Amino acid sequence: MVYWTLLRDNTNYRNLWLGYVVTQLGDWFNLIATASLIEMLSGTGTAVSYLFLARFLPLFLFAPLAGVLADRYDRRKIMIYSNLVQAAVVLGFLLVRQAADLWLLYLLLVVQFALAALFTPARTAVIPNIVVRRELVTANALDSLTWSTMLAIGAFLGGVATAVLGIQAAFVLNALAYAGSTLLLARIAIPLQPAVEADITGTRKPGGWFNFMDGLRYLRGERTILGLALIKAGGSLAWGAINVLEVTFAHRVFPLAGGGEATLGLIYMISGIGTGLGPLLLRRWLGDEPRKMRWAIIIGLFLMTAGIAGLAVAPTFAWFSVATLVRTLGTGALWVFSAALLQLAVPDKVRGRVFAFEFAVLTLTQSISIYWAGYAMDQINLTIEQTTLSMAVVGSLVTTIWLLFHWQTRHLMVTAVAKNSDQFATSD
Repeated sequence: MVYWTLLRDNTNYRNLWLGYVVTQLGDWFNLIATASLIEMLSGTGTAVSYLFLARFLPLFLFAPLAGVLADRYDRRKIMIYSNLVQAAVVLGFLLVRQAADLWLLYLLLVVQFALAALFTPARTAVIPNIVVRRELVTANALDSLTWSTMLAIGAFLGGVATAVLGIQAAFVLNALAYAGSTLLLARIAIPLQPAVEADITGTRKPGGWFNFMDGLRYLRGERTILGLALIKAGGSLAWGAINVLEVTFAHRVFPLAGGGEATLGLIYMISGIGTGLGPLLLRRWLGDEPRKMRWAIIIGLFLMTAGIAGLAVAPTFAWFSVATLVRTLGTGALWVFSAALLQLAVPDKVRGRVFAFEFAVLTLTQSISIYWAGYAMDQINLTIEQTTLSMAVVGSLVTTIWLLFHWQTRHLMVTAVAKNSDQFATSD
Protein backbone atom coordinates (compact mmCIF):
# COMPACT_ATOMS: atom_id res chain seq x y z
CA MET A 1 0.00 0.00 0.00
CA VAL A 2 1.69 3.19 -1.21
CA TYR A 3 0.08 5.34 1.51
CA TRP A 4 1.47 3.14 4.27
CA THR A 5 4.89 3.02 2.64
CA LEU A 6 5.05 6.82 2.52
CA LEU A 7 4.00 7.17 6.17
CA ARG A 8 6.39 4.43 7.29
CA ASP A 9 9.46 5.62 5.41
CA ASN A 10 9.13 9.41 5.48
CA THR A 11 9.23 10.60 9.09
CA ASN A 12 8.83 14.27 8.19
CA TYR A 13 5.73 13.70 6.12
CA ARG A 14 4.32 11.31 8.73
CA ASN A 15 4.51 14.03 11.39
CA LEU A 16 3.00 16.58 9.01
CA TRP A 17 0.16 14.19 8.18
CA LEU A 18 -0.52 13.22 11.80
CA GLY A 19 -0.64 16.89 12.71
CA TYR A 20 -3.17 17.41 9.91
CA VAL A 21 -5.34 14.55 11.18
CA VAL A 22 -5.37 15.91 14.73
CA THR A 23 -6.11 19.45 13.58
CA GLN A 24 -8.94 18.30 11.28
CA LEU A 25 -10.50 16.34 14.14
CA GLY A 26 -10.35 19.36 16.42
CA ASP A 27 -11.84 21.62 13.75
CA TRP A 28 -14.91 19.39 13.51
CA PHE A 29 -15.30 19.49 17.28
CA ASN A 30 -15.17 23.27 16.92
CA LEU A 31 -17.81 23.49 14.18
CA ILE A 32 -20.35 21.28 15.91
CA ALA A 33 -19.82 22.99 19.27
CA THR A 34 -20.00 26.57 17.95
CA ALA A 35 -23.12 25.80 15.90
CA SER A 36 -24.75 24.24 18.98
CA LEU A 37 -23.74 27.20 21.16
CA ILE A 38 -25.19 29.73 18.72
CA GLU A 39 -28.38 27.74 18.35
CA MET A 40 -28.73 27.51 22.14
CA LEU A 41 -28.06 31.21 22.80
CA SER A 42 -29.82 32.72 19.80
CA GLY A 43 -31.93 30.18 17.93
CA THR A 44 -32.05 32.30 14.75
CA GLY A 45 -30.98 31.36 11.25
CA THR A 46 -29.21 34.68 10.82
CA ALA A 47 -27.00 34.00 13.83
CA VAL A 48 -26.00 30.64 12.35
CA SER A 49 -25.26 32.24 8.97
CA TYR A 50 -22.89 34.64 10.73
CA LEU A 51 -21.01 31.57 12.00
CA PHE A 52 -20.16 30.46 8.47
CA LEU A 53 -19.44 34.03 7.38
CA ALA A 54 -16.94 34.36 10.24
CA ARG A 55 -15.29 31.10 9.13
CA PHE A 56 -15.21 31.91 5.41
CA LEU A 57 -14.26 35.58 5.05
CA PRO A 58 -10.87 35.40 6.82
CA LEU A 59 -9.82 32.51 4.56
CA PHE A 60 -10.41 34.69 1.53
CA LEU A 61 -9.17 38.02 2.89
CA PHE A 62 -5.95 36.78 4.53
CA ALA A 63 -4.84 34.41 1.77
CA PRO A 64 -2.62 37.04 0.04
CA LEU A 65 -0.79 37.82 3.28
CA ALA A 66 -0.48 34.10 3.98
CA GLY A 67 1.27 33.55 0.68
CA VAL A 68 3.78 36.32 1.34
CA LEU A 69 4.59 34.94 4.79
CA ALA A 70 4.93 31.37 3.47
CA ASP A 71 7.56 32.54 0.98
CA ARG A 72 9.33 35.00 3.28
CA TYR A 73 9.66 33.05 6.55
CA ASP A 74 10.18 29.53 7.86
CA ARG A 75 7.04 27.60 6.92
CA ARG A 76 7.34 25.20 9.84
CA LYS A 77 7.35 28.09 12.32
CA ILE A 78 4.33 29.66 10.62
CA MET A 79 2.39 26.40 11.12
CA ILE A 80 3.55 26.02 14.73
CA TYR A 81 2.74 29.60 15.78
CA SER A 82 -0.59 29.49 13.98
CA ASN A 83 -1.57 26.34 15.88
CA LEU A 84 -0.47 27.69 19.24
CA VAL A 85 -2.39 30.94 18.90
CA GLN A 86 -5.46 29.08 17.61
CA ALA A 87 -5.37 26.91 20.74
CA ALA A 88 -5.47 30.04 22.90
CA VAL A 89 -8.23 31.58 20.77
CA VAL A 90 -10.41 28.47 21.05
CA LEU A 91 -10.08 28.52 24.83
CA GLY A 92 -11.51 32.04 24.63
CA PHE A 93 -14.78 30.48 23.44
CA LEU A 94 -15.28 29.34 27.05
CA LEU A 95 -16.03 32.98 27.93
CA VAL A 96 -19.17 32.99 25.77
CA ARG A 97 -22.01 32.23 28.19
CA GLN A 98 -25.02 34.26 27.06
CA ALA A 99 -26.54 35.83 23.95
CA ALA A 100 -24.89 39.17 24.72
CA ASP A 101 -21.49 37.45 24.38
CA LEU A 102 -22.03 36.23 20.81
CA TRP A 103 -20.10 39.18 19.38
CA LEU A 104 -17.05 37.80 21.17
CA LEU A 105 -17.58 34.37 19.65
CA TYR A 106 -17.73 35.82 16.14
CA LEU A 107 -14.63 37.94 16.76
CA LEU A 108 -12.68 34.95 18.05
CA LEU A 109 -13.82 32.89 15.04
CA VAL A 110 -12.52 35.56 12.68
CA VAL A 111 -9.16 35.51 14.45
CA GLN A 112 -9.06 31.70 14.44
CA PHE A 113 -9.71 31.40 10.71
CA ALA A 114 -7.37 34.24 9.86
CA LEU A 115 -4.71 32.07 11.49
CA ALA A 116 -6.00 29.04 9.60
CA ALA A 117 -5.59 31.06 6.39
CA LEU A 118 -1.91 31.51 7.29
CA PHE A 119 -1.48 27.80 8.02
CA THR A 120 -2.90 26.31 4.80
CA PRO A 121 -0.59 27.80 2.12
CA ALA A 122 2.44 27.18 4.33
CA ARG A 123 1.50 23.52 4.73
CA THR A 124 0.82 23.01 1.01
CA ALA A 125 4.00 24.79 -0.04
CA VAL A 126 6.19 22.80 2.34
CA ILE A 127 5.28 19.34 1.01
CA PRO A 128 7.87 19.37 -1.83
CA ASN A 129 10.50 20.31 0.78
CA ILE A 130 9.98 17.06 2.70
CA VAL A 131 9.10 14.47 0.01
CA VAL A 132 11.04 13.16 -2.93
CA ARG A 133 9.51 13.59 -6.35
CA ARG A 134 8.16 10.04 -6.63
CA GLU A 135 6.22 10.57 -3.38
CA LEU A 136 4.52 13.81 -4.42
CA VAL A 137 1.31 12.43 -5.93
CA THR A 138 0.95 9.91 -3.10
CA ALA A 139 1.33 12.68 -0.50
CA ASN A 140 -1.33 14.83 -2.14
CA ALA A 141 -3.65 11.84 -2.60
CA LEU A 142 -3.28 10.94 1.08
CA ASP A 143 -4.12 14.53 2.03
CA SER A 144 -7.28 14.37 -0.08
CA LEU A 145 -8.31 11.02 1.39
CA THR A 146 -7.62 12.26 4.91
CA TRP A 147 -9.78 15.34 4.43
CA SER A 148 -12.72 13.27 3.18
CA THR A 149 -12.33 10.67 5.91
CA MET A 150 -12.21 13.30 8.62
CA LEU A 151 -15.27 14.92 7.09
CA ALA A 152 -17.25 11.85 8.10
CA ILE A 153 -15.40 10.66 11.20
CA GLY A 154 -14.66 14.11 12.58
CA ALA A 155 -18.22 15.33 12.19
CA PHE A 156 -19.54 12.20 13.91
CA LEU A 157 -17.06 12.36 16.79
CA GLY A 158 -17.61 16.09 17.15
CA GLY A 159 -21.32 15.54 17.50
CA VAL A 160 -20.84 12.76 20.03
CA ALA A 161 -18.34 14.77 22.07
CA THR A 162 -20.62 17.82 22.13
CA ALA A 163 -23.68 15.76 23.05
CA VAL A 164 -22.02 13.59 25.70
CA LEU A 165 -19.36 15.86 27.20
CA GLY A 166 -20.91 19.25 26.51
CA ILE A 167 -20.06 22.30 24.42
CA GLN A 168 -17.35 23.60 26.75
CA ALA A 169 -15.55 20.24 26.78
CA ALA A 170 -15.58 20.19 22.97
CA PHE A 171 -13.77 23.54 22.94
CA VAL A 172 -11.15 22.23 25.34
CA LEU A 173 -10.63 19.15 23.17
CA ASN A 174 -10.25 21.43 20.13
CA ALA A 175 -7.53 23.42 21.92
CA LEU A 176 -5.76 20.20 22.94
CA ALA A 177 -5.88 19.04 19.31
CA TYR A 178 -4.04 22.19 18.23
CA ALA A 179 -1.45 21.64 20.96
CA GLY A 180 -0.96 18.01 19.92
CA SER A 181 -0.59 19.02 16.29
CA THR A 182 2.02 21.59 17.29
CA LEU A 183 4.13 18.93 19.02
CA LEU A 184 4.09 16.83 15.85
CA LEU A 185 4.98 19.77 13.60
CA ALA A 186 7.88 20.69 15.87
CA ARG A 187 9.50 17.32 15.04
CA ILE A 188 9.66 18.07 11.31
CA ALA A 189 13.01 19.00 9.79
CA ILE A 190 12.37 21.51 7.00
CA PRO A 191 15.09 23.46 5.19
CA LEU A 192 14.82 27.11 6.19
CA GLN A 193 13.62 29.49 3.50
CA PRO A 194 15.70 32.65 3.26
CA ALA A 195 13.90 35.94 3.62
CA VAL A 196 12.58 37.23 0.31
CA GLU A 197 14.80 40.19 -0.50
CA ALA A 198 13.95 40.54 -4.16
CA ASP A 199 11.10 39.90 -6.50
CA ILE A 200 11.20 37.04 -8.97
CA THR A 201 12.92 39.18 -11.57
CA GLY A 202 15.81 39.91 -9.20
CA THR A 203 14.90 43.55 -8.45
CA ARG A 204 14.85 44.49 -4.80
CA LYS A 205 11.35 45.46 -3.60
CA PRO A 206 9.74 46.42 -0.29
CA GLY A 207 8.22 43.54 1.64
CA GLY A 208 4.63 42.63 2.44
CA TRP A 209 2.00 43.27 -0.22
CA PHE A 210 4.62 44.16 -2.84
CA ASN A 211 5.82 40.58 -2.57
CA PHE A 212 2.28 39.35 -3.14
CA MET A 213 2.04 41.49 -6.27
CA ASP A 214 5.28 39.88 -7.44
CA GLY A 215 3.48 36.56 -7.19
CA LEU A 216 0.61 37.85 -9.34
CA ARG A 217 3.09 39.16 -11.91
CA TYR A 218 4.72 35.76 -11.95
CA LEU A 219 1.38 34.08 -12.66
CA ARG A 220 0.54 36.60 -15.36
CA GLY A 221 3.78 35.75 -17.14
CA GLU A 222 3.35 31.96 -16.80
CA ARG A 223 0.19 30.91 -18.60
CA THR A 224 0.47 27.22 -17.85
CA ILE A 225 0.99 27.88 -14.10
CA LEU A 226 -1.92 30.34 -14.01
CA GLY A 227 -4.19 27.75 -15.62
CA LEU A 228 -3.18 25.14 -13.06
CA ALA A 229 -3.75 27.63 -10.23
CA LEU A 230 -7.28 28.28 -11.51
CA ILE A 231 -8.44 24.75 -12.33
CA LYS A 232 -9.57 23.88 -8.79
CA ALA A 233 -11.53 27.13 -8.70
CA GLY A 234 -13.16 26.17 -12.00
CA GLY A 235 -14.05 22.73 -10.70
CA SER A 236 -15.43 24.17 -7.46
CA LEU A 237 -17.93 26.21 -9.46
CA ALA A 238 -19.52 22.84 -10.20
CA TRP A 239 -18.83 20.80 -7.07
CA GLY A 240 -19.27 23.57 -4.48
CA ALA A 241 -23.05 23.52 -4.70
CA ILE A 242 -23.10 19.73 -4.39
CA ASN A 243 -21.89 20.01 -0.80
CA VAL A 244 -25.15 21.83 -0.01
CA LEU A 245 -27.40 19.81 -2.31
CA GLU A 246 -26.25 16.51 -0.77
CA VAL A 247 -27.85 17.56 2.51
CA THR A 248 -31.17 18.22 0.76
CA PHE A 249 -30.98 14.97 -1.19
CA ALA A 250 -30.30 13.07 2.04
CA HIS A 251 -33.18 14.56 4.01
CA ARG A 252 -35.84 15.06 1.34
CA VAL A 253 -35.19 12.62 -1.50
CA PHE A 254 -33.42 9.55 -0.10
CA PRO A 255 -33.97 9.46 3.68
CA LEU A 256 -33.01 6.17 5.31
CA ALA A 257 -34.42 4.85 8.58
CA GLY A 258 -36.87 7.73 8.80
CA GLY A 259 -34.30 10.51 8.50
CA GLY A 260 -31.43 11.90 6.44
CA GLU A 261 -28.60 11.48 8.94
CA ALA A 262 -27.82 7.90 7.91
CA THR A 263 -28.04 8.82 4.23
CA LEU A 264 -25.67 11.74 4.66
CA GLY A 265 -23.22 9.58 6.56
CA LEU A 266 -23.19 7.06 3.70
CA ILE A 267 -22.71 9.85 1.16
CA TYR A 268 -19.69 11.14 3.10
CA MET A 269 -18.26 7.64 3.37
CA ILE A 270 -18.58 7.08 -0.38
CA SER A 271 -17.05 10.50 -1.00
CA GLY A 272 -14.05 9.54 1.11
CA ILE A 273 -13.60 6.33 -0.85
CA GLY A 274 -13.87 8.13 -4.19
CA THR A 275 -11.45 10.94 -3.42
CA GLY A 276 -8.91 8.43 -2.19
CA LEU A 277 -9.24 5.94 -5.04
CA GLY A 278 -9.38 8.41 -7.93
CA PRO A 279 -5.78 9.64 -7.73
CA LEU A 280 -4.48 6.17 -6.84
CA LEU A 281 -6.10 4.45 -9.83
CA LEU A 282 -5.21 7.17 -12.32
CA ARG A 283 -1.63 7.26 -11.11
CA ARG A 284 -1.33 3.50 -11.56
CA TRP A 285 -2.79 3.79 -15.06
CA LEU A 286 -1.06 6.93 -16.30
CA GLY A 287 2.03 7.32 -14.14
CA ASP A 288 3.66 10.48 -12.78
CA GLU A 289 4.90 12.26 -15.91
CA PRO A 290 3.70 15.89 -16.13
CA ARG A 291 1.96 15.36 -19.48
CA LYS A 292 0.13 12.34 -18.10
CA MET A 293 -0.90 14.25 -14.98
CA ARG A 294 -2.50 16.91 -17.19
CA TRP A 295 -4.50 14.13 -18.85
CA ALA A 296 -5.46 12.90 -15.39
CA ILE A 297 -6.95 16.34 -14.71
CA ILE A 298 -9.00 16.06 -17.92
CA ILE A 299 -10.26 12.61 -16.91
CA GLY A 300 -11.06 13.99 -13.46
CA LEU A 301 -13.13 16.80 -14.97
CA PHE A 302 -15.07 14.34 -17.15
CA LEU A 303 -15.75 12.04 -14.18
CA MET A 304 -16.79 14.97 -11.99
CA THR A 305 -19.23 16.26 -14.61
CA ALA A 306 -20.65 12.83 -15.39
CA GLY A 307 -21.11 12.12 -11.69
CA ILE A 308 -22.95 15.40 -11.09
CA ALA A 309 -25.23 14.69 -14.05
CA GLY A 310 -25.87 11.23 -12.58
CA LEU A 311 -26.91 12.79 -9.27
CA ALA A 312 -29.46 14.96 -11.08
CA VAL A 313 -31.26 12.00 -12.67
CA ALA A 314 -30.76 9.36 -9.97
CA PRO A 315 -34.03 7.42 -9.45
CA THR A 316 -32.75 5.45 -6.44
CA PHE A 317 -30.19 5.88 -3.68
CA ALA A 318 -28.11 3.07 -5.20
CA TRP A 319 -27.85 5.09 -8.43
CA PHE A 320 -27.10 8.22 -6.39
CA SER A 321 -24.33 6.36 -4.56
CA VAL A 322 -22.68 5.24 -7.80
CA ALA A 323 -22.91 8.78 -9.18
CA THR A 324 -21.34 10.11 -5.97
CA LEU A 325 -18.48 7.63 -6.34
CA VAL A 326 -17.91 8.69 -9.96
CA ARG A 327 -18.07 12.39 -9.04
CA THR A 328 -15.56 12.07 -6.22
CA LEU A 329 -13.21 9.88 -8.24
CA GLY A 330 -13.07 12.90 -10.54
CA THR A 331 -12.77 15.63 -7.93
CA GLY A 332 -10.11 13.66 -6.06
CA ALA A 333 -8.06 13.31 -9.25
CA LEU A 334 -8.53 16.98 -10.13
CA TRP A 335 -7.48 18.10 -6.65
CA VAL A 336 -4.43 15.86 -6.32
CA PHE A 337 -2.91 16.11 -9.79
CA SER A 338 -3.36 19.89 -10.08
CA ALA A 339 -1.67 20.32 -6.68
CA ALA A 340 1.14 17.95 -7.62
CA LEU A 341 1.77 19.72 -10.92
CA LEU A 342 1.90 23.10 -9.21
CA GLN A 343 4.35 21.75 -6.65
CA LEU A 344 6.49 20.37 -9.48
CA ALA A 345 6.44 23.48 -11.65
CA VAL A 346 6.41 26.47 -9.26
CA PRO A 347 9.75 27.74 -7.88
CA ASP A 348 10.09 27.41 -4.13
CA LYS A 349 10.59 31.16 -3.63
CA VAL A 350 7.12 31.98 -4.99
CA ARG A 351 5.25 28.74 -4.19
CA GLY A 352 3.50 30.05 -1.07
CA ARG A 353 2.04 33.00 -2.94
CA VAL A 354 0.87 30.82 -5.81
CA PHE A 355 -0.92 28.44 -3.45
CA ALA A 356 -2.38 31.36 -1.52
CA PHE A 357 -3.79 32.74 -4.79
CA GLU A 358 -5.16 29.32 -5.68
CA PHE A 359 -6.77 28.97 -2.23
CA ALA A 360 -8.33 32.45 -2.33
CA VAL A 361 -9.89 31.98 -5.78
CA LEU A 362 -11.06 28.47 -4.86
CA THR A 363 -12.77 29.82 -1.75
CA LEU A 364 -14.45 32.55 -3.78
CA THR A 365 -15.79 30.31 -6.55
CA GLN A 366 -16.94 27.67 -4.09
CA SER A 367 -18.92 30.34 -2.22
CA ILE A 368 -20.47 31.52 -5.49
CA SER A 369 -21.51 27.96 -6.29
CA ILE A 370 -22.96 27.44 -2.80
CA TYR A 371 -24.89 30.71 -3.04
CA TRP A 372 -26.28 29.68 -6.42
CA ALA A 373 -27.62 26.42 -4.97
CA GLY A 374 -29.71 28.26 -2.38
CA TYR A 375 -30.74 31.04 -4.76
CA ALA A 376 -31.81 28.64 -7.51
CA MET A 377 -34.09 26.64 -5.23
CA ASP A 378 -35.42 29.46 -3.04
CA GLN A 379 -35.67 32.41 -5.43
CA ILE A 380 -36.30 31.00 -8.90
CA ASN A 381 -37.91 27.76 -7.71
CA LEU A 382 -35.71 25.26 -9.48
CA THR A 383 -36.07 21.74 -8.18
CA ILE A 384 -33.09 20.10 -6.53
CA GLU A 385 -32.66 17.93 -9.63
CA GLN A 386 -32.68 20.98 -11.94
CA THR A 387 -30.22 22.81 -9.72
CA THR A 388 -27.90 19.79 -9.72
CA LEU A 389 -28.16 19.55 -13.51
CA SER A 390 -27.13 23.21 -13.78
CA MET A 391 -23.95 22.28 -11.94
CA ALA A 392 -23.31 19.58 -14.54
CA VAL A 393 -23.63 22.25 -17.23
CA VAL A 394 -21.06 24.36 -15.40
CA GLY A 395 -18.79 21.32 -15.16
CA SER A 396 -19.10 20.80 -18.94
CA LEU A 397 -18.10 24.41 -19.61
CA VAL A 398 -15.10 24.18 -17.28
CA THR A 399 -14.02 20.90 -18.93
CA THR A 400 -14.27 22.45 -22.40
CA ILE A 401 -12.19 25.47 -21.35
CA TRP A 402 -9.54 23.22 -19.80
CA LEU A 403 -9.35 21.10 -22.97
CA LEU A 404 -8.66 24.24 -25.04
CA PHE A 405 -6.08 25.39 -22.49
CA HIS A 406 -4.47 21.94 -22.44
CA TRP A 407 -4.11 21.93 -26.21
CA GLN A 408 -2.60 25.43 -26.35
CA THR A 409 -0.07 24.87 -23.54
CA ARG A 410 0.65 21.16 -23.95
CA HIS A 411 4.37 21.73 -24.68
CA LEU A 412 5.05 24.18 -21.85
CA MET A 413 4.58 22.01 -18.75
CA VAL A 414 7.67 19.84 -19.21
CA THR A 415 9.81 22.98 -19.49
CA ALA A 416 8.30 24.47 -16.34
CA VAL A 417 8.91 21.28 -14.36
CA ALA A 418 12.48 20.94 -15.64
CA LYS A 419 13.33 24.40 -14.31
CA ASN A 420 12.52 23.26 -10.76
CA SER A 421 13.83 19.70 -10.74
CA ASP A 422 16.15 20.39 -7.78
CA GLN A 423 13.53 21.70 -5.33
CA PHE A 424 12.56 18.40 -3.69
CA ALA A 425 13.92 16.68 -0.62
CA THR A 426 16.72 14.31 -1.46
CA SER A 427 15.98 11.99 1.46
CA ASP A 428 13.86 11.72 4.57
